[in-house]
Amino acid sequence: MEKKKVAVPLVCHGHSRPVVDLFYSTITPDGFFLISASKDSTPMLRNGETGDWIGTFEGHKGAVWSSCLDTNALCAASASADFSAKLWDALTGDELHSFEHKHIVRACAFSEDTHLLLTGGVEKILRVFDLNRPDALPRDLDNSPGSIRTVAWLHSDQTILSSCTDTYGVRLWDLRSGKIVQTLETKLPVTSAEMSRDGRYITTADGSTVKFWDANHFGLVKSYNMPCNVESASLEPKHGNKFIAGGEDMWVHLFDFHTGEELGCNKGHHGPVHCVRFSPGGESYASGSEDGTIRIWQTGPVTHEENDPLPGNGPSGKVKAVADEVARKIESGLHIGRDGRTGERDKATDA
Repeated sequence: MEKKKVAVPLVCHGHSRPVVDLFYSTITPDGFFLISASKDSTPMLRNGETGDWIGTFEGHKGAVWSSCLDTNALCAASASADFSAKLWDALTGDELHSFEHKHIVRACAFSEDTHLLLTGGVEKILRVFDLNRPDALPRDLDNSPGSIRTVAWLHSDQTILSSCTDTYGVRLWDLRSGKIVQTLETKLPVTSAEMSRDGRYITTADGSTVKFWDANHFGLVKSYNMPCNVESASLEPKHGNKFIAGGEDMWVHLFDFHTGEELGCNKGHHGPVHCVRFSPGGESYASGSEDGTIRIWQTGPVTHEENDPLPGNGPSGKVKAVADEVARKIESGLHIGRDGRTGERDKATDA
């Protein structure tokens, strides 16, 4: 009887509660990085290629709903249920500033030029903070029709995207006028909105549908029905020929962008998948789940015999050589954590 092939993910432990948001940095001289937001109140930074834990940002007193890195992966930001968004030094783990809000903050995003931080949440107000003057009052855009779920920057920081928890569609705001200039119509609230790396597409998930929109003319390019309600979707950044989606069936699905054909189905999570994101080079993608784990999957045919033991977090061969080089750079330049030390965190990743 032929053994069934199964995909082998890197499994990243460390969070004690559900993982609700993932964000990959761009490729930097030190490699690329993955930051995760969790209801356990502690965002975590990892090596984006190996999944190895680098550090934990400590300071929030409530669930963290969103986290992100700036263009150079030098600063991190997080949005929390403790009514604050925080700015962090991504090299030392130190808190640089806390931006107080009047209600739960659900989303945050750095501008492309790294000078601005955008936040949104239950207050129904988009706030733009000037990171060069963190103590100054933010600019408020306060015509959101509902509690804000996602935010993003478009068009060289001239346009802001937002979606709501309880209102259908995606709104596009002109930063100069502060007005809504376009609404992308959906049949259900949009739970995930991603700007493609090349600036061509906006990828959205609403209910059991994944849609792709022209990011410049705002027309609907493609719409695909999914096997279940999906909470998150992401487009492969290098070739744009695949996308992933994850949701309530606990699986991470890989699809052909042009036809919608399912190319793969990755099983392993023990709870609904809340977030999926492609790495900046498209060679892998990460999923975060209600089960508190992050799993990093290879886009290519990395498989294992079903009955063979699965590896832990350690890559092999060429990947490991690259990972070791990145690790050496990290050890020399990155020191995350309150005590300023690097090192393995107990059970941060699989042995």
